Amino acid sequence: MMKTLSRSLLHSLLAASMLFGATLTAQAQKSPKPLKVLLITGGCCHAYASQKGILKEGIEARAHAIVTQVHTDDSTTNPPLAIYGDPDYAKGYDVVIHDECAAAMADIETVKGVLAPHRNGIPGVNLHCAMHSYRTGNHKEASNAGTNNSLWFDYLGIQSSGHGPKEPIAIEIVKKKHPITKVLSDWATINEELYNNVQIFESANGLAKGFQHQKERKLKNGKVTPAQDAEAVVVWTNEYHDTRVFSTTIGHYDETVADDRYLDLVTRGLLWSCKKLNDNYLK
Repeated sequence: MMKTLSRSLLHSLLAASMLFGATLTAQAQKSPKPLKVLLITGGCCHAYASQKGILKEGIEARAHAIVTQVHTDDSTTNPPLAIYGDPDYAKGYDVVIHDECAAAMADIETVKGVLAPHRNGIPGVNLHCAMHSYRTGNHKEASNAGTNNSLWFDYLGIQSSGHGPKEPIAIEIVKKKHPITKVLSDWATINEELYNNVQIFESANGLAKGFQHQKERKLKNGKVTPAQDAEAVVVWTNEYHDTRVFSTTIGHYDETVADDRYLDLVTRGLLWSCKKLNDNYLK
């Protein structure tokens, strides 16, 4: 009788142990170690003080991630960001989101320092005015890849020099099978800025295009820009020194940044850049 009871008890303990182990494994799969995300904001022309909070809350609600902010309230085109002069500013982070507007920061060594983490393997995500930052050459003319004039453009994968008026943009997904966009749909923004494409590098992969009807405009110098229909790549990926980079030029106004469709896009792009776009990291 004792042997029978002992075997029965042993089987029960083993079963309980296996169930407990399976439960822990399932919990570990559902709640992986959160990604450490560094969000950089500040500079000219945008409401970064509010948008940084929208992005942090939106990303953390959609992915297992913790977003840490580096922000300056300086609203000039050359904001004094704390990352300048520190090539190790992203140490300990899994990915960096560049959402700064530093159009007048053209110091080559400073830009190289901003790029250092990405050259060394840390993925990057770039939003809106990040595409018009760190322009070390003539940004209105196509820069030669691999030169000091193209430092930031090499990283982004697309060179942009400006944008049109604030009008709605129709966004069309052109790569419907890509992991980032395969569950997303075409949509139209409120008034936004359509950034142009001076050139698209071979390393870039356009995922979505934006179409905008631009009304006739009278410029400050008296000249008139005729009405036209414009289009440009607005969402893309890039391979930079074997590092994944995701970018979108959409995101001027708070209302756009807070749009669930925008936050879904940015979160999926971020996870893709970290090679974590899967059910474990998506909430």
